[in-house]
Amino acid sequence: MQTVTLDQLRATVEAGGVKGVTLSAQGGSFYLQIATRAGHHAVLAKARSTEPRKFGNPTTAIMVMRDLGIGVAQIEISRWDPDQRDIAPQARDRRASAMREAHQAAAHQKELAAELQAAIDDPRPSLSTDEMFAALEADALNDATPASRGSVR
Repeated sequence: MQTVTLDQLRATVEAGGVKGVTLSAQGGSFYLQIATRAGHHAVLAKARSTEPRKFGNPTTAIMVMRDLGIGVAQIEISRWDPDQRDIAPQARDRRASAMREAHQAAAHQKELAAELQAAIDDPRPSLSTDEMFAALEADALNDATPASRGSVR
């Protein structure tokens, strides 16, 4: 069986070359099978591959068909086995990574809020920017040795 990419299928639909579409289940996945008016049969493939595009959720496949302008399709589920449904490891890894990042961001935000509140609650007198820079310059001059100030012999 031939394969077609999403762009090829879109062009075929727009040209009126699609005779019928079947959402076919095998194991825990769903595939789009296309019958053309020229009598050819094909299956929707991944974007940069000839490997058939698997849909773990038939709703996703139906949304793809709707976006392509396919309004009528058959559904063939005699070989469907929901127990074989596989959540792709990549998808799980992405979700886990996103959750870790969200938890880290929340912890960081909590730490920043605590530091900010501590600064607000600090009883020491506040300094203006000019006073702060003057104090820093004075500290720098006190700490500097003659060699570090660029003195020449």
